[in-house]
Amino acid sequence: MKVSDIMSTDVNWVDPSAKLTDIAKMMKDKDVGSIPVVQNNMVKGIITDRDIVIRVISEGKDTNQITADQVMSADPVVIEQSEDIDKAADIMFEYQIKRLPVVKNDKLVGIISLGDLAVESIHVDEAGEALSGISRGIAH
Repeated sequence: MKVSDIMSTDVNWVDPSAKLTDIAKMMKDKDVGSIPVVQNNMVKGIITDRDIVIRVISEGKDTNQITADQVMSADPVVIEQSEDIDKAADIMFEYQIKRLPVVKNDKLVGIISLGDLAVESIHVDEAGEALSGISRGIAH
């Protein structure tokens, strides 16, 4: 099965200049824990709810002044939509990530989450292995 078969295509994303307060509101409204940062249709970064807590709130920064490019994890790991979902699970395991932007010719076309793997009953093992790796910590 290919990544394109189970990925979500309704992906919310922001420009690098987006204000953090707007990003947090988008996360709340869409009930998501991460937002890709896209410029010229290419994924430049990703912001997670954890990034906001660790890089901004815990450091006492003014959330009204912070932009996406100041808090995002730059150059995130992505996967091509034509790849097998086993590879997506392996990437999630290796890099300890729960959400993986999906690209086609370097342009954002979707996102695949650990939950997407888990709901496909034939891929419960892959989801379990990825979750195990995420829970354990980076081993490289």
